[in-house]
Amino acid sequence: MFWIEIALIGAVVGFLGGMFGKGGSAIATPILAAIGVPPIAAVASPLPATIPGMLVASRPYAKSGKFDRRVLVWSAGVGIVATIIGAVATRWIDGSILVKITDVIIAALGLKFLVAPSDDAAGDGEVARLRAKTIGVGAVVGLAAGLLANSGGFLLAPLYIAVLRLPVKTAFGTSLVVATLLAVPGTIVHAALGHIDWAVVACFGVASIPLSAVGARVALRTRSDRLERIYGGALFALGVGFLVFR
Repeated sequence: MFWIEIALIGAVVGFLGGMFGKGGSAIATPILAAIGVPPIAAVASPLPATIPGMLVASRPYAKSGKFDRRVLVWSAGVGIVATIIGAVATRWIDGSILVKITDVIIAALGLKFLVAPSDDAAGDGEVARLRAKTIGVGAVVGLAAGLLANSGGFLLAPLYIAVLRLPVKTAFGTSLVVATLLAVPGTIVHAALGHIDWAVVACFGVASIPLSAVGARVALRTRSDRLERIYGGALFALGVGFLVFR
């Protein structure tokens, strides 16, 4: 029953990741811990476990042209370095405060998307003029990913939409690739420290792959304005839920 539960968690997280452009490790960790996975393994194992699903989910977005290469290069280049710095900084920084701040940001962004969806007309030209903001997003998300031991996807897509004004589907597609890259440094560090349960990784990862692609296709077939409102509702519920129950 234990492994069936892990597979079900992987499948659900894979679908949500594909639909909303995120890895899902932030969601997976408390659920895995609740079913009996040791806390440190529940934190670290979703990092490599979500990588296959994110790669699979990113392909439909890329094929549909919902992908910004420049944002990928600038935010990932800075984000990987920031992730390493954040991971090292966990020796001195109490992550609990950052977790609460992050939950508030997620809830606020979700409410913003619900009340006032962004204008998809911004597009590539806007991103080119806001390169400095792209680097800033990469640095902030990378530090958060390193400090909180996740891939940063929970912040990437909403910040791409709110700060860079990327169209929602382009934000999701780009976020999936960048989050995959940001998951690698954390995986290496936690693997070296012996924090990863590779059996959990295999079960979770394999189960996440099929529904990751399904989630991406559902998102691509949904009207952008409707998708953004659904996304806003999910972010708001997630942020408030974490604030109340975490």
